[in-house]
Amino acid sequence: MEKLTFSRNVFLPLTRTCRNRCAYCGFRRNDFKFMNKDEVKRLLNMAKNAVEALFTFGEKPDTFKEFRRKLKDAGYSNFMEYVREMNVLAVKMGFLPHTNAGVLSYSELKFLKPYNASMGLMLEQAVELECHANSPGKKPDVRIRTIKNAGKLRIPFTTGILIGIGEKEYDRVYSLEVISEIHDNYGHIQEVIIQNFTPKPNTPMQNSKPPTIEEMIKTVKIAREKLPRDVTIQIPPNLVKDVTPFVKAGARDFGGISEVTPDYINPEHPWPSVEDLRRAVESCGFELRERLPIYPKFVRLGWYSHEISQLVKANADEDGYRRSN
Repeated sequence: MEKLTFSRNVFLPLTRTCRNRCAYCGFRRNDFKFMNKDEVKRLLNMAKNAVEALFTFGEKPDTFKEFRRKLKDAGYSNFMEYVREMNVLAVKMGFLPHTNAGVLSYSELKFLKPYNASMGLMLEQAVELECHANSPGKKPDVRIRTIKNAGKLRIPFTTGILIGIGEKEYDRVYSLEVISEIHDNYGHIQEVIIQNFTPKPNTPMQNSKPPTIEEMIKTVKIAREKLPRDVTIQIPPNLVKDVTPFVKAGARDFGGISEVTPDYINPEHPWPSVEDLRRAVESCGFELRERLPIYPKFVRLGWYSHEISQLVKANADEDGYRRSN
C-alpha cells in the first residue's frame, strides 16, 4: 500500500525579528526578542511524543543593532552561534532539529549542518514580486543560491512555493522547474511544499484574496508533473479544509504536526489530529506513516552527521520511517 507521511514536531519560534518586510506576513515583530534556553527547554519538555524540533524564525535578525546588543548581553557573539546552541540543546534532549533560517551562506549552512537532520528554505517564487519589495532576503537569486549550497553540502532539504502572492500561473510553473533543475544537479531536495497564502490582519495584503482550492489542486498536479519522482509533494493540512483532493492530485506528505505548539506562522489555522488525517488517507486507499525530519530515503543513504547518528538510528526503522514505540 502506498504511503503518505507526516512528522510529529514541536515548533520553536526563536525570534520574530526579521530583516524582511513581506506584505503578507503576520509573524514579524519589531521587539528584538529571542527565546532563552529555559524557554526552549520548556517547549521541548512539553513535546513528549515528538521527535522533530522545528526551529523557525525571522531572517538575519542581527541586522539590527538592538538585536545584536541583546545577543551580546546574553553571551553570544552572533546569531548563528545562538541558533546552533539551541540545536545542540534539542539534540541533547533527544530531538532531531530541522532549521528554517532564511537565506544563509555556504559557511553558515556548514556550521549548522552537524546538529540538523534536515534544513529548509521556501523558494516562494523564482520571480520578483511586489509583495517582496521591502524584503532583501526574498530576491530569487539569493534564495536559489542558498538551496544550491545546501545541495553542495548534502543537506536533506525542504523547499516550496507560496501560492497567491501576486504571481501568475506561469510563474508557478517556472518556479517548480527551477526547483526541479536544482534537484537534478544535487539530489538533496526531499520535499516541495505547495502552500497557499492566507491573508493576515494589519498587513498590506489583508484584503487580498487567497488562492482557490481549484488553483491549489491544479498546482499540486503541475508539481507532480514537473518535479522528479523522488521529490515528495507536501501540503499543509491545517491550511486546507479537506486533504483528500490533494492526495488524489499527488500530495504525499503533510509536514510537521504538533500536539503542543500552534503553527506560529498561521496561528488562526489549528493542526488537524493525526487520527483525522489517518481516516482521510485510508479513505483514499493509502497508509499514513510517521517519518523523521530527515526523509526515509536519506536515512537509508546515511545523509546525516556523526553528531546526530545515534538519534537517527534509535528513531528510524529498517525502512527509514519513525520506529514504532
